[in-house]
Amino acid sequence: MKSAKQLYNKGFSIFIIFMLILGVYVNHANADTDLNKVHFLIPGGAGGGWDATARGVGEALTKSKLIKNASYQNMSGGGGGKAIAYLIKTAKRQKQTLMVNSTPMLIRSLQKVFPHSFRDLTPIAAVVADYGVFAVRSDSKFNHWQDVVTAFKTNPRQLRIGGGSGRGSMDHLVAALAFGAAGGNPKDVRYIPYDAGGKALAGLLSGETQVLSTGLGEALEQHKAGQVRILAITAEERASAAPNIPTLKELGYDVSFVNWRGFFGPPGLSQNEVANYAKVLENMYETPAWEKVRNRNGWENLYKPGQEFYTFLKAQEKVIGKLMRELGFLQ
Repeated sequence: MKSAKQLYNKGFSIFIIFMLILGVYVNHANADTDLNKVHFLIPGGAGGGWDATARGVGEALTKSKLIKNASYQNMSGGGGGKAIAYLIKTAKRQKQTLMVNSTPMLIRSLQKVFPHSFRDLTPIAAVVADYGVFAVRSDSKFNHWQDVVTAFKTNPRQLRIGGGSGRGSMDHLVAALAFGAAGGNPKDVRYIPYDAGGKALAGLLSGETQVLSTGLGEALEQHKAGQVRILAITAEERASAAPNIPTLKELGYDVSFVNWRGFFGPPGLSQNEVANYAKVLENMYETPAWEKVRNRNGWENLYKPGQEFYTFLKAQEKVIGKLMRELGFLQ
């Protein structure tokens, strides 16, 4: 019979071998996605919602030590299609790249603005929800949303409404929804498109437009600073970050709209890579750095990882497509 010492030594050897094998597996899994550095691809210009989301997430991840470094690349063009095509074409060398996107991705894909859809990428996770708002300059003659509605009904062609996306896309769609709920013709909206929210805000402040249709996160700081006045928000209830802004519903207009924002990887990422990225984003929610970013932008947390995100996108695509057809933006 083997002695107790021999049995112990044999058991200890098996344990060591098991731990070595486990270590190799874990290291291999971690090697699939190097999370020391993330490169954020932003499909629009500086100052917009995509830009703020990518840089805000990067700020929170680095300050909370969840990653070491974050880099950013703005790539405007084609309503976001240029960045999508680039990510697909260069997929093999984009393992550390996350592209930010949002509801307009579905809208522009349905409109055939670009040939791709979320199905051609790897959905990582939805991260935040942002609500639409309508803002005017601080010295505007419009003091309440009803003033804007009255001006639209009097002469819709005289009311210039700007937004950080193309005609028939999200900022335009939200404006059409709001004026439609007020009894106007959504097709009469005179919409002036800009490349991202920063330029749309500049258009409002310069007087090129009279009303800005944008996300709360893109106008909140200017609202707090007194540069603009936000007249209404498309949330179901008043936002905690902006409790003084009334909802369209409480003003008597039966309409609400939420814009998701999230991240996509290049095609071909493994399930393990997706899980690693999604987990880091989930961990970010628990950090003080993220709470600071979230509150600053008036965002709500909206976490949908991997396959759940993919299923959500399919459902959203169906709902938005139906809405766009009803409003005449899609045949």
